Amino acid sequence: MSSWRILVVDDEAGMLRSVQRVLGQDYKVAATRSSREAFGLTREFKPDLAILDIQMSEMDGFQLMEELRALDPELDVILMTGSIHELDAKLIRAIRKDAFYFLQKPFDRGVLLSLVERCLERKQLDRSNRQHLLRMEKELGDARAFQHSMLPPGSAEVGGIFVCAHYIPCTELGGDFYDYAALPSEGAVIVVADVSGHGASAAMLTGVVKSAFHSASADAYEPICVVERVASATRAFGDHHFISLICARVRNGSLDFVNAGHPPGILSNVKTQAPLLEGTGPIISPAFDGSWEQSTVPVQRGSDRIVLFTDGLTEADSESGDFGLARLVEEVGKRAIDGNTLSERILESVRRFAAGRSFKDDLTLVVADL
Repeated sequence: MSSWRILVVDDEAGMLRSVQRVLGQDYKVAATRSSREAFGLTREFKPDLAILDIQMSEMDGFQLMEELRALDPELDVILMTGSIHELDAKLIRAIRKDAFYFLQKPFDRGVLLSLVERCLERKQLDRSNRQHLLRMEKELGDARAFQHSMLPPGSAEVGGIFVCAHYIPCTELGGDFYDYAALPSEGAVIVVADVSGHGASAAMLTGVVKSAFHSASADAYEPICVVERVASATRAFGDHHFISLICARVRNGSLDFVNAGHPPGILSNVKTQAPLLEGTGPIISPAFDGSWEQSTVPVQRGSDRIVLFTDGLTEADSESGDFGLARLVEEVGKRAIDGNTLSERILESVRRFAAGRSFKDDLTLVVADL
């Protein structure tokens, strides 16, 4: 006998016995002629399915269905009627009340069994789907926790440079990544990357970027070496994957950087600010062999600041269009006391611009006071 439980409520004794005989061989059945008693049975018996007569003296089947679903929102219901009066109206009402099916008495034994079987099959499928969803949510939660564990602290002093970073994913598993490291001598290196897509594959690629980045410590974090190591590590992935990346290294009075198809970084000081760290090579992808150039610009330690970001920031949109690079440059130009104040001000400006709209892409912002 199946473990499924079925509650039958009908004030006609003969009909009640008939339904019990048909279903009792295959299912656990509880039956009552009283709609009032149905409440206690529902609490104790915990049925998976209720078969209710529409016309009953104490309470009609529609009202009883609503009351029982208040006790158990997942209860499925089949409604029965022996009246042909306003049959179509009752059928429409049953559909609107989300009854699984509407059955006219006297019913055919095979029809009743088929309806019950189909209803319980659907219920089992719903339960399986919910269990699968719960497993997926747990796995995504674990993966999200792992991905976040790969990111360094949002603020730190690294090699004499003060770094403030923000990462705002638009989905459970995002494709943005940032990291930084101190140089053996005074100075630091910062990397910001944007991996194509979202979800598990994007999370895996961010892990590859992190591993390749830290392996470049053997090359004193030479930016060109960082990019080449990332490109080499991603060749095992499909051609539809790609990564934009900017790597900036500050030591002494110079800034070395490579921009692989990434939005330009902003170099700012007390007097000037401009999108200076522009592309020095193509985006990173297994689909093609790229070549990049490393550029060097002078910086003033103690007064200069670099701002790196992903396109989720500049492409945050509102009814008037995208936030845009020009607006970001303007915000950076409003000199702040420290990088943390500046980054918070930029993010607040983006949120005001979006006017409550959710971000369509991951957003990463890194501000480094040199």
